[in-house]
Amino acid sequence: MHQLPFPRCSILVGLAIIICLSSCQDSNGNFSKNDVEHAQQLIGVSFSKQALDTIYPYLERNRTGYDSLRNHPIPIEVMPAIRFDPIPHGFKIRPQALPPIWTVADSIALPRNRDDLAFYSIPELASLIKHRQLSAVELTEFFLQRIKKHDSILQATITITEEMALKQARKMDEELENGTYRGILHGIPYGVKDLLAVEGYKTTWGAAPYKDQELAITATVVEKLQAAGGVLIAKLVSGALARGDVWFGGKTKNPWDITEGASGSSAGSGAATSAGLVPFAIGTETLGSITSPSTKTGITGLRPTYGQVSRHGVMPLSWSMDKVGPMARSAEDCAIVYSIIKGYDTKDLTTTDYPFGLDLEKDFRSLRVGYLKEDIESDTTKHCDNLQLAIAKFKSMGVALKEVALPEDLPFNSFDIILRSEAGAFFDELVRSGSVDEMVEQDQKSRANSLRQSRFIPAVEYIQANRQRQRMMQKMNALLQDFDVIISPTFGNRQLVITNLTGHPVISIPTGLDYEKHPTSITLVGNLYDEASILLLAKAFQDQTLFDEMHPEGY
Repeated sequence: MHQLPFPRCSILVGLAIIICLSSCQDSNGNFSKNDVEHAQQLIGVSFSKQALDTIYPYLERNRTGYDSLRNHPIPIEVMPAIRFDPIPHGFKIRPQALPPIWTVADSIALPRNRDDLAFYSIPELASLIKHRQLSAVELTEFFLQRIKKHDSILQATITITEEMALKQARKMDEELENGTYRGILHGIPYGVKDLLAVEGYKTTWGAAPYKDQELAITATVVEKLQAAGGVLIAKLVSGALARGDVWFGGKTKNPWDITEGASGSSAGSGAATSAGLVPFAIGTETLGSITSPSTKTGITGLRPTYGQVSRHGVMPLSWSMDKVGPMARSAEDCAIVYSIIKGYDTKDLTTTDYPFGLDLEKDFRSLRVGYLKEDIESDTTKHCDNLQLAIAKFKSMGVALKEVALPEDLPFNSFDIILRSEAGAFFDELVRSGSVDEMVEQDQKSRANSLRQSRFIPAVEYIQANRQRQRMMQKMNALLQDFDVIISPTFGNRQLVITNLTGHPVISIPTGLDYEKHPTSITLVGNLYDEASILLLAKAFQDQTLFDEMHPEGY
């Protein structure tokens, strides 16, 4: 069986993504001065013949260096010498309340219809477990059966970790019997996106070339959840190499409309949570992969600040952009899970240990809130009413809203270079070996095509894009310094691109259904390391609406 050590965040800084000299060569691996002259057109430069004559020997030496790099394999867990730091000049961390202490009520009763358990919140399930109305084994078996019943349609699960789950559940029951209670996640089942490694089980990354891959490591996030008493029952679908909702086994469906995909790439986490196959799940995001499936499937998705959650044991796509976060049915459930998975990890040097203080008794009306009025009012999609109604609801709750606008005057069309370059570096061997041809999707928008074209991105442009990124970070810091929260459309503007590049936290919360009965959402953006403010406002909104309690029919 093919085995690989597992990566954590890095930048294989062979920024050797340098143009096409690897492609412009004959069967002996040589390239000519004529090849170099033509290659200029790909980069947008033009040198004189004399300059090209002087450049040519240098390019030959560069090519020798590339070959040397490729002859010295880099273990995929190696951290790069260059790491992204989201903190802009002049940034000050917002004061935080004390870390949240999660209490478990003693007044929750078993539902008359046992199927209703599928949509109980984490605190409700915790009460049933702690007060012995339901054993961890019974709850685990309940959700395992739901996966087996519905997954043939939804295609949200890649691997059911049944043996591990039942063993953990029995342990949780024994500990409770002996007077040990680990906390609010004690005995609570959950699922993780199959980018997270779990020793003893396959970690497929959703892609055919890796469908039999087993990694001798367990992701830090999984270890933290297990230590808190959580019960891992499934590894859920990631779109192939974190792209979309198509994987080597099919296409993950949206429980609200199975003629549609669940969006990507945390498609399995979104669909499974929405359909009540798991109480919560872990997703990852580089450029929308938590917020998009959360919106599509009508759940709540928290994308934390870059570096707040360890990516050790998680497939890298873009080391300077990847984030890990919870996907659940409410902001409170997301807060619970986040409080457990966050924190510094010696195995991931990009992680931080800034405090997470959340006071749910704090008056949310004291928050300084801005909203992207022009972006919201210019939204002409079929769910425009829901955006406007959400803003009206915030106002009726007593939230004072101030109009703001996102930064402009930036080369937004260039920033995709960063993600594509870093992905191309990590999957360099996949491309050069030709194994990329095994991936299911091969069209222009596919991950396979994106990885191939990354070989033609010059290193200079990658660095220039990151310099422009620094400008963006400064502009966002200037915008947010007077606010605790900014309300934005989830899609249709530049919020998603900007915040994923700057590392700011966001939470996507449901706002109802559109005219086609599909879920819609709105996004709350927070300051770096201040997840507490967006969670507080999101919970207040959900306390006064019923959108987070909507469930797709038939589940």
